[in-house]
Amino acid sequence: MKKIKNPWVHKDGYFCFGCAPNNPIGVKMEFYEDGDDIVSIWSPSKYYQGWVNTLHGGIASTLLDEVCGWVVSRKLQTTGVTSKLEVHFHKPIMTTESQIMVRAHLVEMKRNIAFIEAQITNERNEVCTTAKAVYFTFGHDKAVEMGYCGCELEEE
Repeated sequence: MKKIKNPWVHKDGYFCFGCAPNNPIGVKMEFYEDGDDIVSIWSPSKYYQGWVNTLHGGIASTLLDEVCGWVVSRKLQTTGVTSKLEVHFHKPIMTTESQIMVRAHLVEMKRNIAFIEAQITNERNEVCTTAKAVYFTFGHDKAVEMGYCGCELEEE
């Protein structure tokens, strides 16, 4: 796996709940490229629980939505917005886990619509949560207008 540079890290006003490293209440995800997949290894904490020792479903959904967004940034080299996110909760994610893996990949493109699948596995590699996302992707000019300047790997 190769670490992906965060292209937004020096942008004024950047406080994304999912990936901004300086958002004090955010989840501070970092991303890696693993073949066709974008991956984030994340450590849950008690601050993101719903029920005792159980990750809140909204936080799990956020993790899945965010990794799908990074598929758009890295694999399609543009930006976009979530049009639809369908989440299925198969088994609880415990906040006592040392780490979980969030993984996503592009399934299909139709014009500027990206279809992406994602999943969260626990430290025993059991699938806990899955998602199907539909992203409306922006053309190059719109992405640049929004401050996008590419999404590269650390050694590129």
